[in-house]
This record gives sequence, structure tokens and C-alpha cells, in this order.
Amino acid sequence: MTYRSPYPVPGVIWASLPLPAVLIDIDGRIFESNPAAEQFLNASDRSLKGQPAFDRLHIDAPMDEALARARANQSPIFINDVDVTSGERPPVQCNIQIAPMNDNPDIIMLLIAPREIAGRLGRASAAKSAAKSAIGMAEMLAHEIKNPLAGISGAAQLIAMNLGAEDRELADLIVEETRRIVKLLEQVEQFGNLRPPDRRAVNIHDALDRARKSAMVGFAAKMTITEDYDPSLPATFADPDQLMQVFLNLIKNASEAAGPQGGNIRLRSFYDLSLRLRRTDGTGSSLPLQVEIIDDGPGIKPEIAKEIFEPFVSGRENGTGLGLALVSKIISDHGGWIAVDSVPGRTVFRVSLPVAPREAAQNDMEMK
Repeated sequence: MTYRSPYPVPGVIWASLPLPAVLIDIDGRIFESNPAAEQFLNASDRSLKGQPAFDRLHIDAPMDEALARARANQSPIFINDVDVTSGERPPVQCNIQIAPMNDNPDIIMLLIAPREIAGRLGRASAAKSAAKSAIGMAEMLAHEIKNPLAGISGAAQLIAMNLGAEDRELADLIVEETRRIVKLLEQVEQFGNLRPPDRRAVNIHDALDRARKSAMVGFAAKMTITEDYDPSLPATFADPDQLMQVFLNLIKNASEAAGPQGGNIRLRSFYDLSLRLRRTDGTGSSLPLQVEIIDDGPGIKPEIAKEIFEPFVSGRENGTGLGLALVSKIISDHGGWIAVDSVPGRTVFRVSLPVAPREAAQNDMEMK
């Protein structure tokens, strides 16, 4: 059987689809698969061509019936919340979209949308919005509260000079708690007054190395930090100081989770083309540069896992809940994405960043 062009859109769009997509012919065989599908199935398009589609894709739904209905009605079908696997990986809950092609109704496009990606993107978007809202609140809090607190602290110190030992202890408690609140407000001010990023071509591993060295002589002194880097990664487009601050905060978070006994942190970098973010103007951007900070601590409490990047959400008793919110804001300002996966014994924060534009990389080389 001779088919017309399998693409209803230019090939560059087909190749750029961020979700796995396959074209299935009238005999139920794979006719074409995009790069995201190749990655999902861990097989090349050439090896997939002609293979029975549902020998390579195991979907917990009556797919033969769904394809027949889509062809008969010439209309799309949506199947939500089904388990999908290639047989070589654990099942992933996905939403499935099936639609006949306009130029050849015998060919069906099957689009796979893993729920894990959609859910993480939604949480990242919500965290970005929450972080922006918190900036205005941060400025208001710092202005309205710091000055009265200074007066309260000074008055308590004066009163303590004329008190007995027992009452002086209470006055000292007022001073101590006032200073603690002032310290919190100083962190809030930092969160609210973060300058716009001064972006340039930056070697991710340089920023990671700066953060690691700083952490090892301070809060991470009892941690074992190992590096698992892809040395071939191109430069990203970032503010080097803010990127270093992101990695430092994530290493600090992992160190504090481990507790005084210490633990292990693994810094990993790699290249992954599967993630693209859509901007508000409708254009998309690829985020292929991946950095993971992995620790073997107790994990994030399930009840706060979905809000962990929102301001004032903390899993620690005395935590401010601003460190990860600040990280989320910085990554958002850089057009990147941050996500977390956590189970007891393994927590992974993944930062996804864009590649530096060619002009920025060239300018960086000239400066060196």
C-alpha cells in the first residue's frame, strides 16, 4: 500500500513535538515515530517501522477497538489515566489521544502524554506564580515589621537592667525571639529584592563546582558529595552568581535533610531533549541541560511535596520555607524548570536549563 506524506504539518514540527507520537497504519503497524517516541520506546524509528504497534506499546485499554472507532467516525478519541509501557520500563500513567490523519484517514496518530510531565509542569507554573506574589508581601513585611521590632528589642534590654534573675530570663527571651524574627525578615528582604539575572554563557559545571566547594567547608562538611557529570554539555544562558546560589541552596537543603549524622549527595548532569516549555506568547523553548541533586535522606513529607516550592512551606521544624521558593523564582527568571521526586532514601531535585545562544557562547569565548 502506498501512502502519501505521513505528516499533516512540516517535518520540523513533527520532530519538535515534546510528547511521544506514532503513526499507525491500517494493519496496526508503526508507520512513523517522532524523536520523543524513540526515546520513550528506547528504539530508533528505523527499528520501529513495520512493527505491530501494540507489541511495542503496551497500553492498558482496548486500543484495537479505539483505533477502529476513530477510523469509522473520522474523529479523535481521548483516553485518560491509563498505564503505558514499552515492556522495558515500569508503567507510566498517561493520557492518550488518537486521531485519523486528514490527508490519509487510514493512518492514525497516537499521542502519548505522560501524566508525570503534565503534573510537574503544572506544579512548576503554580510555584512560579506563588513566588511572584510573595515578592510584594516580602517588601511590605520587611518595611512594616523591622522598625517596631527594633524598638521592642531595645525596650526589653533596658527593662532587663532593673530586673531580678528570673524576670531577666524572660526579658532575654523577648530579645532573642525578636532577633530571630529580624533574621527571618532579612531573608524575606533577600527574596523580594533579587535583581534581574545578568545572563551570559555559563558552564554549568563551574557553577556546580563553586557551590560544592562552598558547601564542603560549611554546612555540608559531614556530607559525602560525588560528581557524575557529562563533560560534553554546552554552556547554558544564566547569571553565574544566581545559578551558583540555586545549586548551593539545593545542596544545603539536601544536607539539612540528612541531619547531623551526614549522608550522601550526588551531583549529576546530562543532556535530555524531551522537555520543552511553552511561553505565554505561544512559542516554545527547549530545556535540554539537566542537573540533578540527589540525596539519600528521609525524603519530603507527602503532605507538602506538591507545594514544596511555594513560599513559607518547609519540611523542617525551624525552616523559613524561602530557600526553595527562591530557587524556583531564579530558575523561572532564567526560563528554566525545576521539579522534585522524593521517596524515603532518595530525593531528586532536577533543574532543566536552556542552551546558551550561539552569539552568547561566542562572546564568552572571545572574552576568555
